[in-house]
Amino acid sequence: MWVEGQQGLPGFLAGGGPSTPCSLPSPQDSFRSRFFRVGVRAPPQLLELAGQSLLRNEALAIAALEGAAHRALPTAALKAWPFPCLPLGSVMKDHQPHLETFQAALEGLDVLLAQEAVKLQVLDLRWNAHQDFWTLSSGIKPAQPMQKRRRVEGSKVGLKPARAPMEVLVDLWLKEDTLDEILSYLLKKAKQRRGRLHLRCQKLRVFAMPTQSIRRILKLVRLDSVQDLEVNCTWKLATVGRFVSHLGRMGSLRRLLLSHGHVLPHTAPDQEEHCVGQLTSPFLSLSHLQELCLDSIFLEGRLHHVLRCLKTPLETLSITNCLISESDLTYLSQCPSISLLKDLGLGRVNLTSPSLEPLQVLIERTSATLQDLDLYDCGIMDSQFSALLPSLSPCFQLTTFSFCSNPISMAMLESLLHHTEGLSKRSLVLCPAPLESCEDVRGTLHLGRLAQLHARLKQLLCASGRASMVSFSTNPCPHCGEQIIYDTQPILWHCLPAPCGSHFQGSRLLTYF
Repeated sequence: MWVEGQQGLPGFLAGGGPSTPCSLPSPQDSFRSRFFRVGVRAPPQLLELAGQSLLRNEALAIAALEGAAHRALPTAALKAWPFPCLPLGSVMKDHQPHLETFQAALEGLDVLLAQEAVKLQVLDLRWNAHQDFWTLSSGIKPAQPMQKRRRVEGSKVGLKPARAPMEVLVDLWLKEDTLDEILSYLLKKAKQRRGRLHLRCQKLRVFAMPTQSIRRILKLVRLDSVQDLEVNCTWKLATVGRFVSHLGRMGSLRRLLLSHGHVLPHTAPDQEEHCVGQLTSPFLSLSHLQELCLDSIFLEGRLHHVLRCLKTPLETLSITNCLISESDLTYLSQCPSISLLKDLGLGRVNLTSPSLEPLQVLIERTSATLQDLDLYDCGIMDSQFSALLPSLSPCFQLTTFSFCSNPISMAMLESLLHHTEGLSKRSLVLCPAPLESCEDVRGTLHLGRLAQLHARLKQLLCASGRASMVSFSTNPCPHCGEQIIYDTQPILWHCLPAPCGSHFQGSRLLTYF
């Protein structure tokens, strides 16, 4: 004999035991019980047949239960979650949520938005959400909700607080022509529940995507929540300028990277000035900016337009693959916003001017705080480098100094060791292999000379009481991408069509102090 369980399913499928009557039996129940008493079974219902078939097919049963779980469990979890923040993103498999589970979770928000006594205030969809879980859970303050009028007994009008909007935290990578299903569904929900569901994004990365699509997405995001922004698109400077107009709404921005903004040939001077104005004016609103990275941005002679807009001192300034004038470098050395720099990068910036006095002043001004200095491939030669060395001596906080791919002699490297004796024991200097280690003007590496110079520098380091590790590293092989690493013996990587040992160019020396 079988007994009915919940919702018409057989009791053993629904998880219940024999039911206990809690109300008077219906005529249908009495009719069925008479059949049971005389040993005659009522004709099976359609639901019974489905249940029996489901139990006979184990794989189908498991799939059905999993499907139900995907739909029901997220909603139930949202209702029962005891903390203000739910780090859902950190438990998503491979950081890619099951689409039905994700949809069910967002559908569950609709239920919560209609309720008042709910603990959950923040749904965190970031993959590393667990790192901020306790901070968010302990630091969430009740939002100041909108208030609406309500009739109270009598004829007086009172105020009833509306439920605070639900916050959804997400990191956005906008890099395709079309959005994936997960992001599309999230944006759809944010648009439908605007005012009741706030989409917040701390990290925003913009790659190759049509500007119209980007603008539509940004309209759905609370831009005051963006703290880290990267714009890495090959745009005209005018397009970059139009995009950064959104910076005016990013008052919490702490890190900004702008890359690949160029001016079209034959652009009129007044149009150039307009584009630069579009690009730089929003910086006036960035009162919390700490890191500014400009890569391949056309700002020659106009760097002051950006820097003079900054209201607070920067911790990181990186200007790479850019043309800057001597006046730009002079202004940079005097700018109030660089007085507390920890990280200064001028990689692939042409510094071949006969005098690098502005750069020397810049290093001296930041010597008390500077930790990382990058002068990679700047065209600096012995005479210029010699003038820079005294400014490095007071940089006691310096942990990394890189000036690879600059044509420097062995004498300058020995002088560098002398001027950096006061650096931290764990400091790292990345410098080019000396000119004397190359066979020809192309920079082809000579391993025998390299070994001799390695031994000489290692001897100097040991004599000064610093770490005795000196390694040489070439640029990657154009055939296999591997490198020659030299410590006590050279390690040669071979590839087809020929061994790489004598074909590396532009070698560099890694010296650990």
